[in-house]
Amino acid sequence: MLRRRPEPVVVVQEWVAAELGQRDPSRRRLGEHLLANSLVAQDHLDVAFTEVERNPDQTLGTFLVGWGVLKEEALAASLAEVHGLEIVDLGRVTPDPAVAMLVSSDTARALGVLPLRMDDDTIDVAVADPDDPRLDQVIPRQGTRRLRLFVSTPTAIERAINQSYRVLDGVSTHVSAFHDTGDRGDDQDAQFQVDVAPDAPVVQVVNLIMTQALRDRASDVHIEPLDDILRVRFRIDGALQDVLTLPLDIAPAVVSRLKIMADMNIVERRRPQDGQFAIEVDGRGLDVRVATAATINGEKAVLRLLDRSRAMYQLSDLGMPAYTAERYSKVVRSPFGMVICSGPTGSGKTTTLYATISEINRHELNVMTIEDPVEYVVRGINQMQTNDQAQVTFATGLKSILRQDPDVILVGEMRDVETARIAVQSALTGHFVLSSLHATDSVSALFRLLDMGIEPFLVASSTLAVVAQRLVRKICPHCRVTYKPSEDEIAFFRQGGGAADAVFTRGEGCNFCSQTGYHDRIGVYELLVLNEAVRSMLVNRVAPDELRRVAFPNRTHTLGGEAIRLVADGVSTIPEVIHNIYVQE
Repeated sequence: MLRRRPEPVVVVQEWVAAELGQRDPSRRRLGEHLLANSLVAQDHLDVAFTEVERNPDQTLGTFLVGWGVLKEEALAASLAEVHGLEIVDLGRVTPDPAVAMLVSSDTARALGVLPLRMDDDTIDVAVADPDDPRLDQVIPRQGTRRLRLFVSTPTAIERAINQSYRVLDGVSTHVSAFHDTGDRGDDQDAQFQVDVAPDAPVVQVVNLIMTQALRDRASDVHIEPLDDILRVRFRIDGALQDVLTLPLDIAPAVVSRLKIMADMNIVERRRPQDGQFAIEVDGRGLDVRVATAATINGEKAVLRLLDRSRAMYQLSDLGMPAYTAERYSKVVRSPFGMVICSGPTGSGKTTTLYATISEINRHELNVMTIEDPVEYVVRGINQMQTNDQAQVTFATGLKSILRQDPDVILVGEMRDVETARIAVQSALTGHFVLSSLHATDSVSALFRLLDMGIEPFLVASSTLAVVAQRLVRKICPHCRVTYKPSEDEIAFFRQGGGAADAVFTRGEGCNFCSQTGYHDRIGVYELLVLNEAVRSMLVNRVAPDELRRVAFPNRTHTLGGEAIRLVADGVSTIPEVIHNIYVQE
């Protein structure tokens, strides 16, 4: 949606200059506006002017935003006010694909500019920096048409560019080139090899899929042969979305290319295989884990994407409520004992474990990990990775760690009874142990250890706490609206302890969330700190339901209770909670 301001039509040549000195008046007007509206302090502005003079390629606004003293939204509003322009909501306005092509993808990203639409008189363009003198040179004038500029934030423009310039749009050209080579790599050719030249068609197809996946914030890529097509799906914010359909005959070549990259056996197509490789996409390092499996239609490949440039979360960033965060922070500062993080695959357990390590890591401690694989490289700690060929498993790796004089041990996952037993014994002999375990909730995690064959008194004596967690999608902030849920959803909400007068919100769908109504995810946590009552019941092997009633007498601070709180706070929705969280009655 466009918010109107006076005299929105501006001929670029009237105010865009080519020399830095001619831009100074505009820069001064922006500084005066920011100061007059109390958006920045005078001393911050003085420093910003000095830095911009030293580095002419940096604008005043981008420096202030990068410094953290000014929000992007405030800068966009100020630029619009200073130049008498309009602000464009790129979440609601969809660029015309043909008009967007007036500027190349690389140019659009470099300048923060996106053509929106064109009529007989004007070309509408969204820009992050109206002062950029290059705008009039990079956007074709298309005859006598004038440029009409609209201001938006760099983040919003980047998102819109990612959606408008889909790299997968160029896949068809490479698929045609692949067919023209006549090398289909069918199953009869057991020695099928993929040309690893950078310009080989199948290499380009794989590279485009990886690039689009990173730009779409995908955590996983599924490459699946079906009856008559090769389907490519991305998992974004925990939900799979169809993004591409390819001819089925290219499937063996795509999978073989991934196997070569991951140093896997391309001849073996019947047995499941695992591998990994590193690649750089858009200047960002990406670690990719590859897993293949044979289906009735051919080999399927699943790729887990790990962005090396992402910042590691701190405990304060996880989204734990204050009550839970305070208790958990105290527990993890214990000098010995075991803390377990439980949940299904993809629930964020590894992120929580690393945030915990970051919280307690000190130079006087020897922190060691055994993982499969190492997902975060953390400065100052010693990380080991399992290696089946070298016979380094969680159990053997944990045994070797115990001979390295550790203070804190992180075990990526307790998959078997041997690993679990060694971890328990390590916690009992003066080490602080962190580990993950697949279980539905905190109480179930304790009983899973018992089912593995660990004696109840050992579990009770070694375990300090269990944190169970899930991830739910957050309502998109750009298209949030109030609504009335169905009667069944309201009944579910009230059964979980929700207030009768609650106001419900959801995302109605916009460009920023790909019309899903959700953007990003947040953790839901249930913390069980073992006290004497819980330990006694565990030793006596009481029923899980009875232990759960003692541990959470009012059903507060459980997974279900915390999820209902997120709905009441307008963070997530009832359908999302029902779909992702198991609520124990």
